[in-house]
Amino acid sequence: MSIEDDIALLARVPTLNMLGMSALQVLAISAEQYDYSFGDVLFHKGDIADAGYVVRQGAFRISAGDGGPETTASVGELIGELALLHDMRRPATATALEQSSVIRLSRKLYQRVLESHPEAARRVRDDLAARTNDAATALARLTARLKR
Repeated sequence: MSIEDDIALLARVPTLNMLGMSALQVLAISAEQYDYSFGDVLFHKGDIADAGYVVRQGAFRISAGDGGPETTASVGELIGELALLHDMRRPATATALEQSSVIRLSRKLYQRVLESHPEAARRVRDDLAARTNDAATALARLTARLKR
């Protein structure tokens, strides 16, 4: 894939698309690509999370391994979004379901892009605030229902 293809892929991810074309170009040029075979582990639950991954090809099963729900991340999806913003441990394991590849976006790279693109940083802040507000509202509604 070319840099232009990578930019187009990153633009499909809502969290990244809000950064704007200039920021996406920097991410695409500076990011790393990794390939995985069926059954290979992208990361394990409990690993230090220092990057997010955009699925470029294939798919990954995301599982906490405690009998809870599993999900699948496929082409154009971002795995580990919070790791771009915050020091944390991986809450689940990601395993390749087929021949797959990812674009790795390190937290350091993402934060450098936000620092050099202040308008993008404001959009990320506003989006995070809106999503946090939506989650708090949903939690309040659920709490009210449970009290009935």
